[in-house]
Formats: sequence, C-alpha cells, structure tokens
Amino acid sequence: MTGSQGSPTFRANGRAFAQISQFHPELTAFRRDLHAHPELGFEEVYTAARVKQSLQVCGVDAVHTGIGKTGLVATIKGRGGISTRMIGLRADMDALPMTELNDFAWKSSRAGLMHGCGHDGHTAMLVGAARYLAETRNFDGTAVLIFQPGEEGYAGARVMIEDGLFDRFPVQAVYGMHNWPGLPPGTIGMNAGAMMASADRVTIEISGRGGHGAHPYQTIDPVVVAAHIITAIQSIVSRNVRAIDSAVVSICAMRAGDPGAMSVVPGKATLVGTVRTFNPAVQDMVERRLNELCGAVALGFGATASVYYERIYPATINSLNETRFAADVAQSLVGPEHVVRDLEPSMGSEDFSFMLQVKPGAYMRIGQGAENGVGSCLLHNTRYDFNDEILPLGAALHASLVEQSMPLAVSA
Repeated sequence: MTGSQGSPTFRANGRAFAQISQFHPELTAFRRDLHAHPELGFEEVYTAARVKQSLQVCGVDAVHTGIGKTGLVATIKGRGGISTRMIGLRADMDALPMTELNDFAWKSSRAGLMHGCGHDGHTAMLVGAARYLAETRNFDGTAVLIFQPGEEGYAGARVMIEDGLFDRFPVQAVYGMHNWPGLPPGTIGMNAGAMMASADRVTIEISGRGGHGAHPYQTIDPVVVAAHIITAIQSIVSRNVRAIDSAVVSICAMRAGDPGAMSVVPGKATLVGTVRTFNPAVQDMVERRLNELCGAVALGFGATASVYYERIYPATINSLNETRFAADVAQSLVGPEHVVRDLEPSMGSEDFSFMLQVKPGAYMRIGQGAENGVGSCLLHNTRYDFNDEILPLGAALHASLVEQSMPLAVSA
C-alpha cells in the first residue's frame, strides 16, 4: 500500500483489506469523480445516481432510493442463510457551499460548491465495502448500507429516520466514520461516550430606541446593550459549567445600523451564535442562563432582548459495547498501537447523532494526515482534499464490522 508520493505509510491486515486493495484504483477514480461533481444536501442527484449504478455493478441484492429525499440504502445478504440480524453502515454524500482553490485535475467543476469535508471519500469507502461484501458474503445476516444526504446542516440522518429508515431496515447496530486530518493514515480512533458536541443556534434580538449619534442621551442604544450582552455571555461557561464538564458559547455575528450612517444610533441589534455541549443538562442550563442574562442586561439599559434558541444537532454519543467492538475490529486490521480507544471528543457536531439516539452504534475517526502533507489540510478548508490512500482501509473497516458482528457458523 503506497501513499500519494509512492512511499508506504501504513500496513493493514486481513482478507478484506487485501481484496479491496486490488480495486483501489477504481475506488480512487470513483471518489475523484464525486469530488469533481459536488452537490449540496438533498440535491445529490448525480451522486446518488453514480452510487446506485456502482452498487448494481457490485451485485448487491437491492438498492432502495428516495429514502430521505436523495438518500439510498443497499442491502446485501450473507451466505449463512440463518440469522435475521442486520448491521447498518452509514456514509454521508453531500458537499459544502465553498469555492475550491485546489488545482488538481479532479477539482470541483461547480462554482461555489466543494467536497471540503471528505464525504466523497466516505461514499467511496462504503461502495468499496459493498463490492467486497457482495463478492464474498462471508457473514450470516444482512448488511444495510446507508448513503445519507444532507449531513452539512440539513439533518439528513433525521430526515431518513423520519422517512422510515429503521422501520424498513431494523438494524441492531449502526456504524459511521469520518476522515480525520489530525490522525496519520493507518490510525483509527474512537471514544466510548461523547464523540462530538451538540450544535445549537442562538439568535438574540435587542430592541432599544434609535436616534442621533450626537445626542445619545435621547436614545436607548442597542449597540451598547449588545456589547454588554456579549461580555456577560462569556460568564456562562466560566461561572456556571463545572470544570469537568464542557461547553462552548460563541457569538459569531452582529448586525446593527448602517455603516454608511455614522451618526445614526439604530433601534435594533441582532446577535447570532452557537452553543456546543455534550450533556443535555448542561445544554438546558446554558439555554436558561442565556435567556436570564440577556433579558436582565437589556432591562438594565431600558431595552428588551428576545432569545431564540434552536437545537440543530444533538451530541454524538457512542454506545459502550459497540465502541469496544469497533475498536477490536479496527485492532484486527491495523494492530493495537494504531487504535486510539480514548480519542478526545470534538466540539464540532455531526448528524449521525440522530441515528445513535435510536440505535446503538459507534462513530469513528479514520486518520488521513500523512507526514508528507497529503491529507493534512483541515476540514472545511478551500485547499482540502480526501486522501485516497485510506480508501481500502476504510472500506475494509466497514466490511469487517459486518463480518465480525455477524460471523458464519463454525461447522462441527
């Protein structure tokens, strides 16, 4: 197995990895085609069509389309023929509204759209697993391969669930993975418990009384109120959240007045930000304190403040048994020294959390940041690209989760 510069960067074990490596060039071509044709959430028409075509060529038993709008699910039955067990594997398909600044041949062909998070690679890895599982069928049960739309802010996982995903495919566990530039190729990380934080949006609308900037005593200046609210909000984490817990409150945007009207005090100001937590009790407390602080600070200036708190994505919480199992499977591929079982949680968010709210499972990181710089660019960066070297390993990890969770019966 060689990296983009032609030098080996990691080794992996097992029949699945060896067999999938044989069609590594085909997976790379498929991934790069997806990269060149990015689509936003629920607009993945080209992507879904390419996935469907590839799955049919692979010989899966069935492809179910239109689940969660542009989502699709493939099923593959093992050759055991006895077990009714089902295991779910999930990959996200959507891109980001970004302008790509790379100059390689497979860069985005669509202005303002880019696969800046590696979902093209995730999709290719799951297609690779589908090909291997359909060819070998060395398991007893059904593999359910979930190609999900709209992860980037559209809650595509929730939409698929609401559209009957787990009613039609009642899996006993579900697994997902994401590339991680902060880990080297050949390393797989996870954590039993919190993996990623919840993502909440907070909007604070401040109403005062506008007037002339030369006569501020005649106004109730919402800009001053906003400044005090921003400062007061910073006390929520430092003075309300226990040190052993985690929370982030960030005000990221402010809108007030007109830059062309230097002497006009506006009548309103709006603040927009995000709250990230792992614990629902902490999440509830932060929402409550935001309402209390904003209202009280505004009242002190004679203004009013309304807080609109929207819970976008819940925290991504891995279940204990499935995480231990996934780590063991990963260890069988890359060895114990390349599996991080206590990976530090991220304050980013992920809509795989919706699946983990209704099914046990685990969300994993697969390293892609090589020492030579390939794959080390941060996610959501205009220069990001998925590291194709890890395609066979990700596909083998998917496939091995199926084989080891639903093993064939041993003949007496």
